Amino acid sequence: MPRNAILVTGGTGFVGSHVVRALLAEDTHERPEIRVLSRGELPSWMVDAGVTGIRGDLSNPADLRGVCDDVVTLIHLAATVGRDVAECDSVNTDGTLAVLDQARRAGTKRVIYVSTTSVYGNGVHQGVTESLLAPAPVSAASRSKLAAERAVRAVGGIVLRPHLTYGPGDRWFVPTLLRLLDKVPAWIDGGSALMSIVSVQDLAKVPAALARLPWGPRPGAVFHVSQPRPVSVHAMAHKVCAPLGLTLPEHDLPSDVHRELTRSAIPNMTDHQFSLLAEDHWYESTRIWRTLGITPTELGTAEIDDAVGWYRTLLAA
Repeated sequence: MPRNAILVTGGTGFVGSHVVRALLAEDTHERPEIRVLSRGELPSWMVDAGVTGIRGDLSNPADLRGVCDDVVTLIHLAATVGRDVAECDSVNTDGTLAVLDQARRAGTKRVIYVSTTSVYGNGVHQGVTESLLAPAPVSAASRSKLAAERAVRAVGGIVLRPHLTYGPGDRWFVPTLLRLLDKVPAWIDGGSALMSIVSVQDLAKVPAALARLPWGPRPGAVFHVSQPRPVSVHAMAHKVCAPLGLTLPEHDLPSDVHRELTRSAIPNMTDHQFSLLAEDHWYESTRIWRTLGITPTELGTAEIDDAVGWYRTLLAA
């Protein structure tokens, strides 16, 4: 008899690997087969835990034939975040359409897509709910992800939009913050900008919980996935720098002055990326936790300690 499998695309990536760990944390007697679509070999810890690897590439639809056979729930995380328009369209948009086509052919009704709040584009965002802010993406990655969102919602899938994610495997959020503090050692307007953050472990709990629950949320729903309370850039920097032994800035600069210095010090940082650390970007996120009955972790020393080794290794490199 076929097992009621869960297929995770992007399951070897930053968020995806934590989603697989969250799925594996379920009771082995009740846990369905877990499959991971990957372009390469699965890490040994997944193989040892009984995860089934499926070789395939979202940009090659022929690779995807039959990937959803016997799959009850598709957790779709595979994506590219580069700046190449053709690559983003091929992987994020066309790849999503291809895997959704396989889900349709196999009768897979439950689809969960992990997207990003970057689909909202530029602007100061302060406590907005999922229904009060219209998407206006400004990058190739976010535009293609919004197209993928719409395809997922059209088939009744659920879309999750985290903002800034920290923890083991993070190569952008905290590393970028630390790089900014190092290259331009001054606070931006006192580090007062508020931002939504979520630990990767908490984020991973959400699709894992949705996968094991009866399909309760409204089909086509969109959920923000961040800690309910925003944190300031100043507070985040204090939490991260202390255990890493890094010195915090003593000076303060207005945002426009800081931006000019940053353009010279970090020329590849876009205006949008800078704004995420200079202006308020926080999103009402209580609905998903209330729906699932999960209490997310507030930013604390224990959560940062879990990632200190990871960030220390990145700094050394």
